[in-house]
Amino acid sequence: MAGYSPWRPMSERRVRGFTLIEVLVALAVLAVALSAIMRAVAQAADLAHDLRDRTYALWIAQDHVTRARLERAWPAPDTREGALQFVGRDWNYREVVAPTQVGDMRRMEVEVRASGGEQVLGHVVGFLVRP
Repeated sequence: MAGYSPWRPMSERRVRGFTLIEVLVALAVLAVALSAIMRAVAQAADLAHDLRDRTYALWIAQDHVTRARLERAWPAPDTREGALQFVGRDWNYREVVAPTQVGDMRRMEVEVRASGGEQVLGHVVGFLVRP
């Protein structure tokens, strides 16, 4: 009978399954791979959050320049700062109006930051024509 017998010498037995060391090595490789995947997912989430904030800040800055154009405003050269609320968050903006070499044009530069933040998230430069 050529079946399995626990009394047969190791050289004659057929080895089935994995050894403990093979299982531990496989688990270690899996752990390293999963930690790399988790790190990539966390970085992607952080990037998405940052891109969302930058998009909102850019919309706010573009809105300032567009409103001035639609109102046909002719603001005096000056620097103004303010705060506003957009999408349920507080934002700070800085608006700098400066003369240009063309007498009938003004340069308007708007920077937007998240409230309490130092980093400029949105920056737009536009030009206003004298009405």
